[in-house]
Amino acid sequence: MIDKTQTGKTFPPLSVEVEKGRLRFFAKAIGETNPVYVDEAVAKAAGYRSLPVPPTFLLSLEMERPDLSGWLNEVGLDLAKILHGEQSFEYHLPACAGDVLTFESRIGDMWDKKDGALEFVVKETRVTNQEGRHVADLRSVIIQRNR
Repeated sequence: MIDKTQTGKTFPPLSVEVEKGRLRFFAKAIGETNPVYVDEAVAKAAGYRSLPVPPTFLLSLEMERPDLSGWLNEVGLDLAKILHGEQSFEYHLPACAGDVLTFESRIGDMWDKKDGALEFVVKETRVTNQEGRHVADLRSVIIQRNR
C-alpha cells in the first residue's frame, strides 16, 4: 500500500550532461528522421546552439538516478504491481547537447480508487539548465494494482 504521508516528498537533485552521441542514438532508436536531431550543422542553421533534445529524451536522462527504483519503495510501491499510467512534458526552453540539466523531483499527489484496488502516485520533476534557467516540467503517474 502506498504511504500517502509521502505526498510532497522531495528527492535529491540529479545533474546530467547532455551528450551528442546519446542524442543521435536516441533519435535513431525512436525513428526520428528530422536531421536537426543528428546533424549539428543543420541544428545550428535552425537556430540551436547544438543538437536539440528530442521531446521525450528528458525521461531517459531522469532515469539515470543511481537507485532508480528506490523512490518507488520509499512511497510504498511494489515494482511487480505497477503500471505506467501517464507521462507529460511541458517545455519552457530548448535543451541542447552540452547542457548540464538538473532534475528536481517530488511526489505531487497520491490517491486510491476502488477501495484501494488501484493506487495512484504522481511524480513531478522540474528541469533546469546549467544557468539555473527553467527548461521543462515532467509529470508521471504510476498506478499500483493491489488485487
